[in-house]
Amino acid sequence: MFLYGTAATTGAAILIVEILGAKMLSPYVGTSHFVWTAQIAVTLLSLAAGYWFGGWLVDRSQDLRRLYGCILFAGIYLCGTVPFAGRVAFACLQWPLAIGSLLASLFLFFVPLTLLATVGPFVIRVLTLHVGSVGGVVGRLSAVSTLGSVAGTILVGYVLIPILPNSVTMWVTAGVLMAVAIVYFAVWRRPLAVSAGLLGIAGIALGGGWLSLRLQANPWPEELREIASYNSNFGQLQVFDTSDGARRYFLNDYLQQNTYDPRTGQSTSLFSYALHALARIHAPRIEDVLCIGLGVGMVPMQFARDGARVTVVEINPDVVPLAQAHFGLDTEAMRLIIGDGRPYLNTATGSFDVIILDAFLGDSAPAHLMTREAFAAMRRVLRPDGVLVINTLGELGPGRDFLVASLDRTLRTSFGEVRIHALGKGNLFLVATPAAELRVHRKADIGIVHADLREDFRKMLAAVGEVNPGSGMVLTDDFNPVDFYDAANRERLRRRLVSWIQPELPF
Repeated sequence: MFLYGTAATTGAAILIVEILGAKMLSPYVGTSHFVWTAQIAVTLLSLAAGYWFGGWLVDRSQDLRRLYGCILFAGIYLCGTVPFAGRVAFACLQWPLAIGSLLASLFLFFVPLTLLATVGPFVIRVLTLHVGSVGGVVGRLSAVSTLGSVAGTILVGYVLIPILPNSVTMWVTAGVLMAVAIVYFAVWRRPLAVSAGLLGIAGIALGGGWLSLRLQANPWPEELREIASYNSNFGQLQVFDTSDGARRYFLNDYLQQNTYDPRTGQSTSLFSYALHALARIHAPRIEDVLCIGLGVGMVPMQFARDGARVTVVEINPDVVPLAQAHFGLDTEAMRLIIGDGRPYLNTATGSFDVIILDAFLGDSAPAHLMTREAFAAMRRVLRPDGVLVINTLGELGPGRDFLVASLDRTLRTSFGEVRIHALGKGNLFLVATPAAELRVHRKADIGIVHADLREDFRKMLAAVGEVNPGSGMVLTDDFNPVDFYDAANRERLRRRLVSWIQPELPF
């Protein structure tokens, strides 16, 4: 039974490491399909190598000390991934995103996953007494291992990620693997001195991993003080204050999502004012507003202060208490729906004067909200003279405008006129209406804009950009290759991040 328990435990650990590995790397390399492709590819490569190695190992000797030695070493190696994941990911950012994420996954997870994959063929050979029993042994062991993988997937996805830091979950996983190995050696492989020695090695590995995690250098600038941190299903959420109390930062997976002046209660991020102002300028009336993406509530709150009925769809419930505690969000001023914006649009029955699309996952907007079908769903719930305003990260330069040009072309399949406002500082805004033209109905209220941003705000309103009509493509649910074609822009964004928070690297 212990062997079957071992198979279930290592099966769970493999899936935990696969999922958790991508989560640990995402603050540094993002969450694009490149990252998940790399993690899945490394996992599959490790399984193939581990199956081969396990078969080779057991054919030479069925001594179970070999197997549990592999499990013990896998746990020790995983302890090392805890303090070094960030450093490895930073170092790999010198390569293109596709290559860098693959190298980071290989370095951190190939060895332990390969060692864990040796369990299957090794245990099958040990439990097989004669040829006639092979089918039953393989079936039972495969079932037990797979059920362990299912349990590991559910455990990490639904239980551990929301309540524990990723590093702690990886550290605990390593500890469980080492405990399984130590139990085997202590119960079945005496003398006691050997078991005590292995227990000491495991203790040193766990203690060293934990201590290095606790003592590793703070990667943030000295003038920043962390006042809140949450590990959510959609990335790590953090709030920082500057030492003088003049600025507050909201970060999701190390990327700034908004900045705030606690003294005035105003956002110090231009996009907060741009989204509100562009809607206010072009919408003939602003009575019903739909915001897809809460952020920390700056934009919905401003519409609510204007007297509008505001509906907000936010996928991450952990953002809400953080925004209430640190950014003045009043959920009583709006109708707040926790869920994905796309399913809401597919079933919504109301109509809106303004739709604000400000949804981000890491360094980009979720692709399923940027397709022809998604825009058609927005058009369906938007009044005939209403306005859609989109916040995204993009560029208009030659060779860098695939995303923006594609959004422009895709929007025009459902909307009468599309206009682009870009200041050249990262954020870019698209305004679209079902009507034949965008009209100016009122002036922007510059009085509500933070004093530090007013000049940039004026420039943003005047900076109307154009895309190359030959660039981009109409994005659909079936074919949306933005992650691939926009990878270079996202790599530059990640490198700018590194220049701000990169710790001293040992290599």
